[in-house]
Amino acid sequence: MKRHQRPIALTIAGSDSGGGAGLQADLKTFTALGCHGTTAITCITAQNPKAVIGIQPIRTDIVRKQIEAVFMELPPRAVKTGMLFSTEIINVVADYF
Repeated sequence: MKRHQRPIALTIAGSDSGGGAGLQADLKTFTALGCHGTTAITCITAQNPKAVIGIQPIRTDIVRKQIEAVFMELPPRAVKTGMLFSTEIINVVADYF
């Protein structure tokens, strides 16, 4: 099935460098459900199954621009949030919707 024929889902979440959580896990789930996954990254982590070693938030203007970019060309039929990280990022997401 072509990408544009599959329903589009957006995850607004953090990135897990270990691949077991965050937007990486969301994308795996979207694929398993037959959806084309899109992302808006809220923070980047350095982690593995045993520990979170570091975390860096994404600037709020970039979080908003990611959401806007997805909606411009790939309007999602579903949106899921994960780790939004901060009050400022929560407000950006809430204000967009």
